[in-house]
Amino acid sequence: MKIIPVLDLMHGQVVRADRGERHAYRPIESQLCKGSNALEIASALLQLHPFTTLYIADIDAIEGNGNNLAIIENLCARFPALELWVDAGIADLAALAAWQKRKLGHAVIGSESRPDMKLLRRLGQDGEALYPLLSLDFKGSRFRGDEQLLNRTELWFEHVIAMTLSRVGSGAGPDLALLRSIQRRAPQKKFYAAGGVRDARDLESLRQAGARGVLLARALHERRLTPGELAAWAAVTGATGAP
Repeated sequence: MKIIPVLDLMHGQVVRADRGERHAYRPIESQLCKGSNALEIASALLQLHPFTTLYIADIDAIEGNGNNLAIIENLCARFPALELWVDAGIADLAALAAWQKRKLGHAVIGSESRPDMKLLRRLGQDGEALYPLLSLDFKGSRFRGDEQLLNRTELWFEHVIAMTLSRVGSGAGPDLALLRSIQRRAPQKKFYAAGGVRDARDLESLRQAGARGVLLARALHERRLTPGELAAWAAVTGATGAP
């Protein structure tokens, strides 16, 4: 199971996500370093553990209020060996083409951005090296997106994120029931859990539930997962390997 740190970018800085209530997001206060500069936060995370993948949520792009593209470009240049998974609100083929030209990482297509069917059909058949990821976004029990996407599993990509926005930054624990429910719909897919992870016990619960990876932030910034625990987890499960 792969452990993937998350950077939420908003107004040019890293913010602490809080249950998907974006109006309440504030600059992150991390125990790993001072400030909310993305390059410094990413560097501190890599000093904590040699992660191979970083998930970036460009909140401004998702909300249609500009973007943090310059920061993402700087991250890519500063850490060329780091694989980036980026949700930048892509919802159509034109936006995808523009993203792919930049070669900044793997595009995450979030259901809340309501991607059109042409985009989903194209990506569902793509075998490109920069494979796309589909994020099925939930807030509580409510699906954020077109119900057609939730029910048409043939449109799902090989890599699927079960995103529980109401648990992001909450420390409430992962939504195992949601993960299992989605897995039952398409057991052949590779699923990643996002939201609520507190500590190593939650990681083990997700591993037992069949997650191929987990997205997390708060547990790292609050040092609820120590370097020793992360190293041991990687040694046992191959958590820093390719998906």
